[in-house]
Amino acid sequence: QVQPVESGGGLVEAGGSLRLSCAPSGRTFSSYDIAWFRQAPGKEREFVGAISGIGGVAYYTDSVKGRFTISRDNTQTTVYLQMNRLKPEDTAVYYCAAAFTSSVISSVIVSSRSRYDYWGQGTQVTVSS
Repeated sequence: QVQPVESGGGLVEAGGSLRLSCAPSGRTFSSYDIAWFRQAPGKEREFVGAISGIGGVAYYTDSVKGRFTISRDNTQTTVYLQMNRLKPEDTAVYYCAAAFTSSVISSVIVSSRSRYDYWGQGTQVTVSS
């Protein structure tokens, strides 16, 4: 079992950058697909992006493509979400989630909340205008 722990949230002006980190408590992230979701006040939790455990393929929702980048370090201990050119609409609590990886994967599969068994507590990102 792996427990994701997020860090790196904060307050930033529009156009600025933040980097979120997701580290596993209990074991490494090897063999796990890792995703980032976010939830703004009064809204459903939505998919932001994911990185596969096999091959390190990254997936993104359209609204963050070209601005956000997901990566994982070589030791499989940390996954990062680099967020550039932030907008006020990016304001949300950001959650890291983990699911045991599969050889059958697609953008539809990785973006499904129900796929992920392990969730972090979330970290707040606030973008001021």
